[in-house]
Parts: sequence; structure tokens; C-alpha cells
Amino acid sequence: VQLQASGGGLVQAGGSLRLSCAASGSIRSINTMGWYRQAPGKQRELVARISSSGSLNYADAVKGRFTISRDNAKNTVDLQMNSLKPEDTAVYYCHAILARMGSYFANDYWGQGTEVTVSS
Repeated sequence: VQLQASGGGLVQAGGSLRLSCAASGSIRSINTMGWYRQAPGKQRELVARISSSGSLNYADAVKGRFTISRDNAKNTVDLQMNSLKPEDTAVYYCHAILARMGSYFANDYWGQGTEVTVSS
């Protein structure tokens, strides 16, 4: 099972970026998909997540600016980031809680991280 993230880059403050993540491999089911981020010198933190039924959670810092969406048929999750601020600069990690084929239990999986840099 692999999570492949893409879409990071350099953008000016006020700009937009869209991150995408695709889960692939022998997957039985995916519960939650989401995005975390880690800025230099800081702990990894939740940005946004979405359950298989569509329930959403956003960090207070991104509410109203970021939108998470998911395609259950394609096992993908996207993060549309608008009105970006320099404090959004971080490495963004795709995350999923999923069960592999043949396994009853779900586990945490992480993508490789994609860097987002917002210049002032």
C-alpha cells in the first residue's frame, strides 16, 4: 500500500495551491483520509481530514481557507489551499487509516510529504 502525494510548491502570500494524494495497492477499505503538516522546528499537526462518510475536521488555522475533498471510488484526497499565508509553510503529509486486503484491522499510512512554501 502506498500514498502518493503531489502538488506542493512555492507561492506568494494570498495565492493558492492544490495538493493531491492517491492511495494504491491491495486495499480493502479506507476509513479516514487527510493532511497533516510539519513546519521546521515544530510538531506535525492535523490540517484537515475527511471520513469515508464525508465528515470533516479542519484545524482552526485553516478554516475558511482550505477545503478537503475525497473521491472514494478513486481512493484520492485533495486539499485546496486558498489565501495562503507564510505561516502555512511546511511539509504536508497525506495520511490514511485503511485496511489492507485480507486484514480485519485498519492501520495508519503516510505519504512521502510534499513541501509548501509561502513567501511574504
